[in-house]
Amino acid sequence: MKFSIGGPLKLAFRPWVEGLENIPAEGPAILASNHLSFSDSFFLPAVLDRKVTFIAKAEYFTTPGIKGRMTAAFFKGVGQLPVDRSGARGAGEAAIKSGIEVLERGELFGIYPEGTRSPDGRLYRGKPGGLARVALATGAPVIPVAMIDTEKIQPPGKVVPKLMRPGIRIGEPLDFSRYQGMEGDRFVLRAVTDEVMYEIMKLSGQEYVDVYATAAKRQIQEAAKAEKEAAKDLARAQKAEAQKAEAEKAEAEKAAAEKLEAE
Repeated sequence: MKFSIGGPLKLAFRPWVEGLENIPAEGPAILASNHLSFSDSFFLPAVLDRKVTFIAKAEYFTTPGIKGRMTAAFFKGVGQLPVDRSGARGAGEAAIKSGIEVLERGELFGIYPEGTRSPDGRLYRGKPGGLARVALATGAPVIPVAMIDTEKIQPPGKVVPKLMRPGIRIGEPLDFSRYQGMEGDRFVLRAVTDEVMYEIMKLSGQEYVDVYATAAKRQIQEAAKAEKEAAKDLARAQKAEAQKAEAEKAEAEKAAAEKLEAE
């Protein structure tokens, strides 16, 4: 990562970073970050001296063809692990297992508590099943991280990224050892997750929305679909009205012509 991608990224985008001293020089730690852009998993490792392992969709590693092999090599090169997300519960368990294995090796594990990218730049409710369970199962400290402006570099639909300086704020480690052995308590998992999200909110300055990002995305998609259908209905109505007006005009002209003939 450092030699193949990190260097060029830092040179091209010059990301600024605050709080590097909060990353331990050695030993396991969980980096819990907000998620604004596809590039978050690249910029954060680029500014650190230690390797960070994230999880990624298994499809990135199994797509056939030359492009698929290049994509797989790229994600392996940036330290991402494949996780099969074909089943919601299975995906969660696989992610938790992967995170625990990374931390047991004394490494850094990166995770996005929101579970998916923010659809509108706001900070959404964290999912308690992954972050909190990994933290309580391993005892590793949780370090809140805020990515700043990464969503502006390559907005949806834009192929060429915009050259600008994103930012990264790294907060102080959070210790949840007081909850050790309580990873089966859903109220504890919720409390741990909410505490982490609060720290991320303070670092990022984002507006917090107390719903899951997946639900917000679904609402946005449904609203966009409804708007599209409404536009289609309007277009059809306008077309029908135009056709009716044209038919009435033609009928009027025909009647006028017939009248002239009769005279």
